[in-house]
Amino acid sequence: MIPVYRSMNGCGASGNNRLAVAMSPPCSSRTPESEVMAVTLTIVAVLIELIAGYPDWLLRSIGHPVTWMGRLIAALERRWNRETDAPALRRMFGVLAVVILLGVVALPTLAIQSGLLILPFGLIGAAILGSTLIAQRSLHQHVARVADALESDGLRGGREAVSHLVGRDTETLDEAGIARAAIESLAENFSDGVVAPVFWMIIAGLPGAAIYKAISTADSMIGHRSPRYQAFGWASARLDDLLNLPASRLSALLIIAAAAVKKGHSAQAAWRALCRDAPHHLSPNAGYPEAAMAGALGLALGGPRTYVGAHVQGALMGDGRRAAQTADIRAALGLYRCADAILIGIIASFAAAVIALG
Repeated sequence: MIPVYRSMNGCGASGNNRLAVAMSPPCSSRTPESEVMAVTLTIVAVLIELIAGYPDWLLRSIGHPVTWMGRLIAALERRWNRETDAPALRRMFGVLAVVILLGVVALPTLAIQSGLLILPFGLIGAAILGSTLIAQRSLHQHVARVADALESDGLRGGREAVSHLVGRDTETLDEAGIARAAIESLAENFSDGVVAPVFWMIIAGLPGAAIYKAISTADSMIGHRSPRYQAFGWASARLDDLLNLPASRLSALLIIAAAAVKKGHSAQAAWRALCRDAPHHLSPNAGYPEAAMAGALGLALGGPRTYVGAHVQGALMGDGRRAAQTADIRAALGLYRCADAILIGIIASFAAAVIALG
């Protein structure tokens, strides 16, 4: 990569150097230069995260952007989500909390991106920051730990490992329940933790991915249908549903494409499960990658589960075996790696095309 050279009007890049254009700040909201910048930023961020992840020493030292967002959300919730207030007032405060969260996240990330892209090689710095909002590597590691724990420590180790991935009660899960929970989490988080931030980074650069991550974090913390959060978390839950809509469908298609490429999996069964079962999931989005993964693996995911003592009767995703095994977790990870590779290939092709046309 090469430094950026400014044109006379202070934006874009001089001459016909297209890579310099890719590393230049946008001149308006969606100029060709800004489109080149966003997609180039995205592919570099994806590759950085795939190779390096988020280092443990950095997590121990300063935390993670998601934990920073979480602290703000928790503070706003403690301050404004009062059980003595009427539901309408709590909903209003929840909307205000989301507005504040978006402002606190969007304005600094926009300023940081604009400032970095003025500098030579500034796109690399922006991509390093963007990589912290993507979870390819960490998702694979967390799900693989469940399979490793089942093989080395049995049910006790598997239950402990999968408890870091899911919110359901894990103390009574058998091997099949642990394996299904891990595979469901892998499928859903492929959409939420990989495809969605990548999608919004392509659309709106670093601020787009950061805004998505803030809403996703808020939904995971306060977007529950419980008496405490139903009103206050209404805005974050609805906005999260909206922002995840394109990525959930795209992630399902990527899983189906991976099933078509990898031997031993059925793209046709994945497509049938997607069309038949995904609309019946309790979530408007999670059912799409889960159903595709279930069909591809010949499993039946979803179904009944327990959250903090409350029994939830979820719809089945797929019509295969309920008796999932550790080997099925490994197979799901293989599909995930293939789907992620297809995603990276699409982004790289898109980046090349945009730069060539730009």
